[in-house]
Amino acid sequence: MAETENSKDLISVLWSGADILRSKMDANEYKDYLLGIVFYKYLSDSFLIKVYDLIYDEKPESLKAALEAYKEALQDESAEELQEQIKAECHYVIEPELTYTCFADAARNNSFSREQLQKAFNNIEQSDPLFADLFTDIDLYSNRLGAGDQKQSDTVSGLIKEIDKADLLNSDADVLGNAYEYLIGQFASETGKKAGEFYTPQAVSKILTRIAISGQEDRKGLSVYDPCMGSGSLLLNAKKYAKEPNYIKYYGQELMMSTYNLARMNMFLHGIAPENQKLRNGDTLDSDWPTDEEIDFNMVLMNPPYSAKWSAAPGFLQDERFSDYGVLAPKSKADYAFLLHGLYHLKNNGTMAIVLPHGVLFRGAAEGKIREKLLRAGNIYAVIGLPANLFYNTSIPTCIIVLKKHRDGRDVLFVDASKKFEKGKKQNTMTDEHINAVLELYHKRETVEKEAFLASFEDIEKNDFNLNIPRYVDNFEKEEEIDLNDLLADIKATDEELEKTEKEFLSMLKELTSSDEAIMASLNELIGKMEG
Repeated sequence: MAETENSKDLISVLWSGADILRSKMDANEYKDYLLGIVFYKYLSDSFLIKVYDLIYDEKPESLKAALEAYKEALQDESAEELQEQIKAECHYVIEPELTYTCFADAARNNSFSREQLQKAFNNIEQSDPLFADLFTDIDLYSNRLGAGDQKQSDTVSGLIKEIDKADLLNSDADVLGNAYEYLIGQFASETGKKAGEFYTPQAVSKILTRIAISGQEDRKGLSVYDPCMGSGSLLLNAKKYAKEPNYIKYYGQELMMSTYNLARMNMFLHGIAPENQKLRNGDTLDSDWPTDEEIDFNMVLMNPPYSAKWSAAPGFLQDERFSDYGVLAPKSKADYAFLLHGLYHLKNNGTMAIVLPHGVLFRGAAEGKIREKLLRAGNIYAVIGLPANLFYNTSIPTCIIVLKKHRDGRDVLFVDASKKFEKGKKQNTMTDEHINAVLELYHKRETVEKEAFLASFEDIEKNDFNLNIPRYVDNFEKEEEIDLNDLLADIKATDEELEKTEKEFLSMLKELTSSDEAIMASLNELIGKMEG
């Protein structure tokens, strides 16, 4: 999170936009309205800035000035040429009356029309396959916005006015992208269980990305793939650690349509060029993708849904992703199906990092067979145990498995990072200090007492290919021995203290009097019991 004044300001504006909707619906629903309308403002503002730049070759003083220049240019005889030029650069064209600047003015003058905003959304969606169905999740006529036309319109109008306070003209792509990511993270924490599908906590994202990019930071044209991309924040992390971020190619797939749309918006808000992003809405465990273009990648990053159900249909045994293993991941637990899909799409010299529940390390049957095959091939490079309760949708402890396609050696590094966290009210978090400590152990790749163990293939074979971390890293803290004499002395002192207090209490009771015979009878009974 870029802690600039600009981004803080942007976040507070976006957050007060959320306040307008918070009383009407839960975060899982209102995030679509808020993020969708922020995204439309981004498209509109970027468009006006680009138009002004094409006309005057400089940045406008304000969006109003840019809109006026645009209107004027459309009266000119070269208007068609200008529109073609903008379309080529932006992939869309917005009519002056459908710009966000116009909508915000209308909202302030109480003349805002939802029909116009809907038309604006439709125009963007139809302008290029890149934007197809992008605003599907925003129902501007929903009863959740209020009862009746006027109230619904007022809610949208209020949101338009609030978000208009965000100054995107003077914010660079990363500030806006980071503010957007921050919001997604906040929604995830508000939504709780439902949020796991679209958000990986930043600490986990950082570890996965820094491990997978290690040794490839200088590569120009780095390719990164996430077959369960959620809102795309894990993919976008690569940009933070690469030396040539503008050349990264991003490939991602997401099953949930609304989450897929979130990822597409997230890419644009981080300034990713359309030609560098190939995102798809689809089921990763169904037919394979990608198949007809670049199909293996320098980095594969994954945080799939844990122990999800899948068909495990016999036909998958002929699928190239799974055919080498002779068995399929069980129907009730698709963890290894996701892992093998990712590994299949990894380049021979690339690195893959995936988060999964601990069960994948030791469960038997088909999963045991797949794990043994991976270990015999030297594909499993490291296993890192994470603290419990880091994720929004589960409190179970998880682990990161690092995989390589072809390497010399079959040893496996085990890192126990389960105690490296800061306790939080809802979720635990890992600080940068914790993250750096994990990465240091990973890069050191040697045994460190209570923290890491470099296991030889023979060690693993002796353990029947069970990768449960406590078998390799003993982090047991021996408790201090208790001195029995001290303990007995403490007990004796406590007994004496109790006896003294009881005597004092008894003498106080004896001093109490009452004219009520029933109360006195009860009091005397209590005194008798204590003395007896």
